[in-house]
Amino acid sequence: MKAKNDKKTIWAWSMFDWANQSYNMVITSTIFPAYYVYYTTFHNPDHDVVTFFGHKYVNTVLQINMLGLSYLIIVVLLPILTSIADYRGNKKRYLQFFTWMGALACAGLFFFKPVAHGIPPLELPLIFYCLASIGYCGGFVFYNSYLPQIATLDQQDAVSAKGFIYGFVGSIVVQVLCFIVVLSPKTFGITSDDLPARISFLIVFFWWIGFSLIPFILLPKGEPNAGSHKYNVLTGGFKELAKVFGKIKKMPLLKRFLFAFFFYSVGVQTIMLVAANFAAKELHMSDDHLISIILIIQVVAIIGAWITSKSSEKYGNVRTLVVLVTIWTILCCLVYFIANETQFYVAAFAVGLVMGGVQSLSRSTYSKYLPPNIPDTASFFSFYDVTEKSSIVVGLFCFAEVEAWTHEMRDSALALDCFFFIGLLLLIVLHFAERKASKHAALAGV
Repeated sequence: MKAKNDKKTIWAWSMFDWANQSYNMVITSTIFPAYYVYYTTFHNPDHDVVTFFGHKYVNTVLQINMLGLSYLIIVVLLPILTSIADYRGNKKRYLQFFTWMGALACAGLFFFKPVAHGIPPLELPLIFYCLASIGYCGGFVFYNSYLPQIATLDQQDAVSAKGFIYGFVGSIVVQVLCFIVVLSPKTFGITSDDLPARISFLIVFFWWIGFSLIPFILLPKGEPNAGSHKYNVLTGGFKELAKVFGKIKKMPLLKRFLFAFFFYSVGVQTIMLVAANFAAKELHMSDDHLISIILIIQVVAIIGAWITSKSSEKYGNVRTLVVLVTIWTILCCLVYFIANETQFYVAAFAVGLVMGGVQSLSRSTYSKYLPPNIPDTASFFSFYDVTEKSSIVVGLFCFAEVEAWTHEMRDSALALDCFFFIGLLLLIVLHFAERKASKHAALAGV
């Protein structure tokens, strides 16, 4: 196995982010949400009420709940999958499996097309939508677990940020390709209104799989660790998480960070997943405007991730996170008052500055708090991912339930802001606890 900080290995690892963020951009952030809202609202005789397996739902509530279900499935599956990967040292195989699942599901969305009267059947496309999310999220736990394996502690902030920057740049490139097809269909001889969006789902498939071949070939497969485990692989993952939790309870700073991380992730992840629905449904934003604004967010996010990396070097991770989450808390509150596209553009610019930074810094902060040279990084990162995915489940279901009660996405945003505020308070407590621990360590050193 190559030594840590190998440039080629880090590049290959970053290319996985370059590849899979095409899904995040097109399927969760721009074209699919706008396409879904358009054909289930403005072509719907029942306005925004749709039928799914014989039951009636508000269209966006149904979509958000399906997304929440996909994350719930991931929360249940991850302990089992990381357990198997950790025992056999074959986490790259699972990285490949989930990538293929997600990419093929995106290709399946190509068959989600309108019908002559009413809205198209939603059962199969929403199942594909769910599977794409499972593939995307499932791959990330194995991707994240590579970080301490390929980078030394002092380089993990920079490597983590590099992965996110590659992801942002890659997503911009694939979005531009889709943007050209959606906005200039006649250039390609396309006359159908729905075909450009559906072609973009195929573009995601080819981009995601094509560039994922680089990490598939160059990343190490992992080291088998079966000798340290005494239980069945199907139940072992849950026991491993219990062991990890037992260790975390003895690490006060890591424990405090994870509590804070859970609460502010409820807000961060949910806002990012439902922003396109909000723009399409509440502001009636067109596809071209929505795509352009998301591109702006991605470009600004690259700058934000770089600034965050430099800030963490100078001021420390936790202090930087406090600033980022403070900005998120203010922005989430302001969503309630957004009334036009101009205001949405301003808010999106601010979101871009803090979006990549908070994700990158959260991952590297967790990695820094881990004990050095742990053999089963997949188990520790499984716990991190279960925490993050659980927060998304809570956030999505909370957002959907509030909208179902009030029929207002703005009220859902206010509900999310409560989670941001709690996360911010917990980060401030962590900051003071970290300072106290540093003083004690300094005194002990003397």
